[in-house]
Amino acid sequence: MRCVLAVFLPVLAALCLGATGAVAQEQQQNLTPEGLWGLARVGAPVLSPDGAMLLYTVSRTDVSANRGETKVYLLDLHDGGPARQVAVGYQPCWSPDGKQFCVSTGKGIRIVSVAGGDAQEVDLPGGFGNLAWSPTGSHFSYTQSVKLDATLSDRYPDLPEADARAYDDLFVRHWDQWKDGTYSHLFVHEIGGAARDLMAADRVDTPLVPFGGGEQISWSPDGKQLCYTAKRVDDPEKSTDSQLYLCNIDGTGEHRCLTNGMPGFDQDPVFSPDGRFIAFSSMARGGYESDVARLMLHEMATGKNRELMPGFEASPHDVSWSADSATVFFTVQTNGTTQVYRCAVAAGKPEAVTQGRHRLGGLQVDPSGKTLLAQRTTTERPAEIVSIDVATGKIQPVTDINGEIYQQLALPTVEAEWFDATDGKKIHSWIIKPPGFDPAKKYPFILYCQGGPQSMVGQWFSFRWNFHVMAAQGYVVAAVNRRGLPGFGQEWNEQISRDWGGQAMRDLLRVCDEMQSRPYIDRERTAAVGASFGGYTVFWLMGNGGDRFACMIAHCGVFNLDSMYLATEEQWFVDWDLGGPPWTSPEVEADYRRFSPHRHVQNWRTPLLVIHGERDYRVPYDQGLQAFTAAQMMGVESRFLVFPNEGHWILRPQNGVLWQREFFRWLDRFCDPGGAAAAPSRGGK
Repeated sequence: MRCVLAVFLPVLAALCLGATGAVAQEQQQNLTPEGLWGLARVGAPVLSPDGAMLLYTVSRTDVSANRGETKVYLLDLHDGGPARQVAVGYQPCWSPDGKQFCVSTGKGIRIVSVAGGDAQEVDLPGGFGNLAWSPTGSHFSYTQSVKLDATLSDRYPDLPEADARAYDDLFVRHWDQWKDGTYSHLFVHEIGGAARDLMAADRVDTPLVPFGGGEQISWSPDGKQLCYTAKRVDDPEKSTDSQLYLCNIDGTGEHRCLTNGMPGFDQDPVFSPDGRFIAFSSMARGGYESDVARLMLHEMATGKNRELMPGFEASPHDVSWSADSATVFFTVQTNGTTQVYRCAVAAGKPEAVTQGRHRLGGLQVDPSGKTLLAQRTTTERPAEIVSIDVATGKIQPVTDINGEIYQQLALPTVEAEWFDATDGKKIHSWIIKPPGFDPAKKYPFILYCQGGPQSMVGQWFSFRWNFHVMAAQGYVVAAVNRRGLPGFGQEWNEQISRDWGGQAMRDLLRVCDEMQSRPYIDRERTAAVGASFGGYTVFWLMGNGGDRFACMIAHCGVFNLDSMYLATEEQWFVDWDLGGPPWTSPEVEADYRRFSPHRHVQNWRTPLLVIHGERDYRVPYDQGLQAFTAAQMMGVESRFLVFPNEGHWILRPQNGVLWQREFFRWLDRFCDPGGAAAAPSRGGK
């Protein structure tokens, strides 16, 4: 880990010496981009059936090797002892009796006894995911890629060096992959027996690609059936109509659709322990990917679906049942945080369990129903596992994997503020200030523009857009929950559709102007940064933000709405948010002209860094290339940073470090944080 050691050496040296306890401010270090990649990533808790033991993963990155490794740990929650490493692998899950657990090793399944002894190996060639142990203990379920469609190489085997693709329908690529004739199918594997493809010859995926996981598949309590999420439609590029299907694991009978007549996303089924219900998430409107997700109950006896909490203007996630099947627990985004809620099935009235500045997720319910386990994330720290007392909402740490490093770090200040919008409403923003903030000094300022477009700025800890690192380099950051974000009511969330360059932009500029008026902000050293819709925002502000900014950074941003419509892959998104193709009507065509950043290039003056991944098919990289070309033709100082093997996100470790170095190199060049409060040096400059 040479790249990390070069910049993070004082921290690591202190750890090697066994430093503990509080460290004086002058001895503390600021978190650097390289140090960011030295932090461990803690996976979601996996509670044993009796609630006595906990499995979780810890992933660490070796930047010099450009890869990571994930290990599985076992913690006895009752004896108070330390956790112990029990496997190298991922996707840990318990046997129904809690005497064994299994992990995925990449090559197969390893079954480990809690009591010790030799592990049992189950080979599964070809790669697999979403591993789960059946409630009877006799089977595993998992998903695996199956090739069903012939490619050109299959058709012309005498041309092995030819390299081409051919398609006769849309949805030829998705996010970062071209369609290759394979589909993700649901399998069951009898322990000691054979595997069965439950979706043989079916040209459909489960879970939904590319973001769906094991939460989209659920075992029935009797172990005889599986409920899964799939989208069986004629035009998948235009439709969000996913549905739930129920199938027998022995392969007999039809796959029964449970959500007929429900046109939006239906997903994330969870059987109640008594088998009476399946809780699931459902969006009412087809084609609208950011609709409120209702919490629904499917009654197994009658086949009827009903909404559990009518009128609840928030989308439940991480749905988990109490052991008595009387209560569901879930998380909800609210006012820039993510909290745990519960709802009694008989009453249908949600109530908050927690409060505070955090993001909670990955819920596990203790069999007693008195305690929950979850991941807790804040702006300052990546996820750790915590316990939650249901009666009081009190949160207690369970893991502290990065604790020793954080003893050596000076932390930023994170505050929630509300600003007056131009239409009289209030705009929530997170204001992040550098460690050791001094209000008597002047600091450079970053206006962070969120993507999505409908994705709340919450308490998350990104390994790219990391507010802690930005503040640690000497910047004050405003992360704005502008119009068009969830967590602030349905009206606020939906306002942005067909108004991309309207009120959302006025919200951002209002916060920017207010921040620039404060005595501790140097308005001459202000930057605007963002990705995806945030990149669109940067391009829009380049032409419509006046002289507020010293420099801009746009990652994978939308620049030209006309070309974006015909180059992106999820047509349902642009159909809903932009009103369809520009030739739909004169009104839609006028919106394209009014809101497309490329129509305002004549106003561009601000130095611009454009970043894009060549394998980004959601916002194709030509959008970034067009923006860079426009800047160069306008004589605007600009730079184009391209990652040939990355998509919408920068995921490889060394690419991630390089991204951060270029990001701050551009910011520092025009905003000079050393002029206010000295920022730590960064490698590679």
